[in-house]
Amino acid sequence: MGAVAGPSTIEDGTVGAMRVGEGDSGVRALAELLAGPVVPAARALLGCRLSAGGVTVRITEVEAYAGTAGDPASHAHRGRTARNTVMFGPAGHAYVYFTYGMHWCMNVVTGPDGEASAVLLRAGEVVEGLDAARSRRTAVRRDVDLARGPARLCAALGIDKTIYGRYLLGDGPVRLRPATVPVSPTAIAAGPRVGVTGAHDVPWRFWIEGDPTVSAYRRHVPRVRR
Repeated sequence: MGAVAGPSTIEDGTVGAMRVGEGDSGVRALAELLAGPVVPAARALLGCRLSAGGVTVRITEVEAYAGTAGDPASHAHRGRTARNTVMFGPAGHAYVYFTYGMHWCMNVVTGPDGEASAVLLRAGEVVEGLDAARSRRTAVRRDVDLARGPARLCAALGIDKTIYGRYLLGDGPVRLRPATVPVSPTAIAAGPRVGVTGAHDVPWRFWIEGDPTVSAYRRHVPRVRR
């Protein structure tokens, strides 16, 4: 995770006509998973569909962050701030932050209220709205690279700070839906998270084995002071 953009309003779970526990049984089941421990929630997000800005991606890679539960790589490990407040719940909301002064990244808030766990969306396959995604990622030559990486995923979907605090399981401008075809547990690989400075060997990065949209692993390399 990196430097965080300022928050906007956090929605209360009511968007349009749908709330947690209403509508499609698959959405209800996903809401229950997101409200549980972060690692199972992260694995459950693989294969789910995220839609925004006329584009839908199938999530192929994620990273879990345990918040206040002793995870030094989390934005929330030192407690609540005005910027990370959405991470403290409830589950199912978007935590969006700005990093390297140029990129947006998006997390799905998970776990019980107050735990501040979240799942970073690292990569996805564009399954709808290819033309819209290409128009936002004009330098990309291959479609498999349109949402390959957390910043690229947000760029392809047109996600920015306006999505901060949005409820994802409703009918708002950004929507998270269960996988059309569930990902087999045997197809899920795990390894260290990318570029983190703390707990860098914790195997909380999960991806769909063999999927070409999964990003390349890069271990954090500390800068040497001269």
